Amino acid sequence: MATDEKEKLTPAEEAKITGRYLRGDIGPELVDGNDFFGKTSELLLKAHGTYQQDDRDARAAARASGGGKGEKAFIFMVRTRVPGGKLTWQQMLAELDICDELGNSTLRITTRQGLQHHGIPKRSLKETIKRINDTKLTTLAACGDVNRNVMCCPAPHHFDPVHEQLQALTDALAEHFKPKTKAYYEIWLRDTCTGEQTCLQGDQDTASTAGDDVEPIYGPTYLPRKFKMAVGLPGDNCVDLYANDLGFMAICENFNVVGYNLVVGGGFGVTPSAKKTFPAVAKRLCYVTADQVVAVAEAIVKVQRDFGNRADRKQARLKYLLHDRGLDWFKAKVEEYYGAPLPEPHPEDVWGFDDHLGWHEQGDGRWFYGLNVENGRLKDEGDFRIKTALRVICNRLQPSLRLTSHQSILFCDIAADDRGTLEDILREHGVKLSHEISTVRRWSMACVAWPTCGLSITEAERALPGIIDQFERELAKIGLHREAFTVRMTGCPNGCARPYNSDIGLVGKSAGKYTILVGGRLLGDRLNFIFRDSIPEADVVPTIMPLFHYFKHERSADETFGDFCHRKGAEDLVAWTDQFAIAGGTGETNGAANGKH
Repeated sequence: MATDEKEKLTPAEEAKITGRYLRGDIGPELVDGNDFFGKTSELLLKAHGTYQQDDRDARAAARASGGGKGEKAFIFMVRTRVPGGKLTWQQMLAELDICDELGNSTLRITTRQGLQHHGIPKRSLKETIKRINDTKLTTLAACGDVNRNVMCCPAPHHFDPVHEQLQALTDALAEHFKPKTKAYYEIWLRDTCTGEQTCLQGDQDTASTAGDDVEPIYGPTYLPRKFKMAVGLPGDNCVDLYANDLGFMAICENFNVVGYNLVVGGGFGVTPSAKKTFPAVAKRLCYVTADQVVAVAEAIVKVQRDFGNRADRKQARLKYLLHDRGLDWFKAKVEEYYGAPLPEPHPEDVWGFDDHLGWHEQGDGRWFYGLNVENGRLKDEGDFRIKTALRVICNRLQPSLRLTSHQSILFCDIAADDRGTLEDILREHGVKLSHEISTVRRWSMACVAWPTCGLSITEAERALPGIIDQFERELAKIGLHREAFTVRMTGCPNGCARPYNSDIGLVGKSAGKYTILVGGRLLGDRLNFIFRDSIPEADVVPTIMPLFHYFKHERSADETFGDFCHRKGAEDLVAWTDQFAIAGGTGETNGAANGKH
């Protein structure tokens, strides 16, 4: 719902209106001597690729030691935009240097194929962003109310041109929807703002430059909310097309991409106290030819720009516009903006997936190796030194790199003779090879959550490894350790690790407690549902395992765990597990296993 009533606009909208194309007071506040930015700048900073955060562990420690009153411990997260997850080995080494020299010595692969630095102090913010740009990467539009990092199937297959065509579209979309404001250059990359100088304050050149800015797609107030795109294949939906505002599903003929099915309106952010919010998987909109795709995407973004809700940020994503106006209205409006009718979607839909782990031939005489990185965190800890291993591999083998949407990394362009060398380097640094990782761990991921994310209610990244340890033990006992299913955990209901379309979703409800959702699936095109609510962390695995007993004995041929839960439904699953508990976990459930309850 668009609005012209200024008094009804959200603070974020007000900040964009007065922000002079994302400038605001970021420049002067960057050198004001404080370790934080004001509220308006904090909102605008997101489009520049950084979040102001509070390290709640540090605050609690200061309070416990009597060294402080619990004031906020301000730090910054800086996110690098990496379209399609493509990196050079030089860029990766530069990112590792930044995390060691300016951050908290860890680097994180995101669930959208980007990279995140954590623990950056304000005094190092400009240097961090400038050094990232020096590598020909950027943080611009990695966050904020714009199109964010465009995801793409990262596999470097050269057997046919399809994957290269997908990557070419990804690069084209990233460039086309990149904000055009000069503010990013002025604040972070121009060398006139150093030391104690007043940065951009009263600068006549800045004022005139702001007046010259034009945002041909976004306009001066950008989008009502963040916007996410992904490019993938029906037979390999590794980027979760249906979880995005706009998904491009390639339709191929004779090993070439001839067009795309567009799916719209996916998004997982939820506010539990606001019943009007909900997760949604995208809806099938239309088919477009390869030469139409960027122009139709622009029309979709502009419809969201002009009709998305700017009065209620909780209902500002594209999914709410579709819910309020309907898919037919939305398609008609997109056709109006595009200037031509759009056909119905091609019958093809998602039917497969690949996490791309392990060794794969590229089709050009070289190989790529997919390495599982648990929850995306690159760090050295004791005998486990994955960050150092990554440095050695980059320096010695000089591979190209790809990041996956499951927070893993692909080492590409490896000569056949160097395959053993790569494995040796990993083993020497205490890093398990992908075939040594359990299936449940391989398909799990978590958001950052506590202590740095301001929205997190409880743990996720730090809690999930222990939960997976328990799953490994219990699944092995009943012979289901090879079952492939997704486990995704978030510290709050905003869904950054995409928990709402997974086989098992664990969503922070309150301190140390989680909502358990089941019934999604690896294909990512279906929402799951609540199985149990407010379950303490220690009880998560014991609460879920009875479902696996039920699944083992009552599954249909080739049925996945998510499909089984979806078929049975919440009422049946709850009744069966209640009976399972009464029977003492023996499986004697008085007929409930057959739905006789």
